[in-house]
Amino acid sequence: MQYTHLPSVITVVIPHLNQRLALFRCLTALEAGHRRADEIIVVDNGSSRPPTEICNQFDNVRLLHQPAAGPGHARNLGVEHASGNIIAFIDADCIPSPEWLAAAQHVMQSEQAPIAGGDVRIACDDPKSLTMVQAYESIFAYRMDRYISRQGFAGTGNLVVRSETFDRVGPFAGLNTAEDREWGQRATRMGEPIHFAPDMRVFHPARPSFAALQAKWDRQISHDMRQGTGWQGNVRWVAKALALAASPVSEIPRIVTSKRIEGLGNRAKAYICLAGIRIHRSVRMLQMMKDGNAGYYVSRWNRSDAG
Repeated sequence: MQYTHLPSVITVVIPHLNQRLALFRCLTALEAGHRRADEIIVVDNGSSRPPTEICNQFDNVRLLHQPAAGPGHARNLGVEHASGNIIAFIDADCIPSPEWLAAAQHVMQSEQAPIAGGDVRIACDDPKSLTMVQAYESIFAYRMDRYISRQGFAGTGNLVVRSETFDRVGPFAGLNTAEDREWGQRATRMGEPIHFAPDMRVFHPARPSFAALQAKWDRQISHDMRQGTGWQGNVRWVAKALALAASPVSEIPRIVTSKRIEGLGNRAKAYICLAGIRIHRSVRMLQMMKDGNAGYYVSRWNRSDAG
């Protein structure tokens, strides 16, 4: 498919919910980028204190309000009001590298790519002394290259798409769906290739605690559970749960050889966290199947004010 060559006008869309300090860091980094956004649209999704005064500190930022819960709805509203022919999605708690938008523009123009997902790394104050969750997520979280090559989607914390392509694929789904995965796989089925752009890098903070990591996986498991039905689906579900509990040992070579962290202590922390979270996932999968209450974990969406 050939794409129209027009001067790149980039609109950055940022969903926001109770992450005021993180949003300020994100906007500050965008302002300092080598290629600045032509337009930034922040869509507040029901914060207890909307970030009006934060957005007002930046010249090219527009604040919208989306009462329907879910980041997918927030992103859709942002796209509806975007004037750019390139839409760049980033989360409020992500920090773009200075090269982020310059790399995005290059990929859109030179690779003839309708959709691109970039590299996401864990933001760490002291890479030599990580927390268990930081060590684990540095290796195992946000592996956009694998998501794209193996599952046909890129996470919306670092996703760039031509506006004409977004119109063809359609909007993101709501809160009861893993909206970035569903949207990317829908695009892939429609023949819209997703390109991995390693120079298009953003940094994401690790989750603050093991409990927060558990909550993240609870939501993911609940989304996955809704896709399987019948006794055959239940058999596959149980088999996957049991395999998860036994899988950490097989990941030791990956932990030992990973270039995303350094030091034996950090690698040991990554393994301990990996073993703990995979056992949690295994138990939760069996519990959800037994209790049939997957929807409860989807509803436990971020409602706490982070600053």
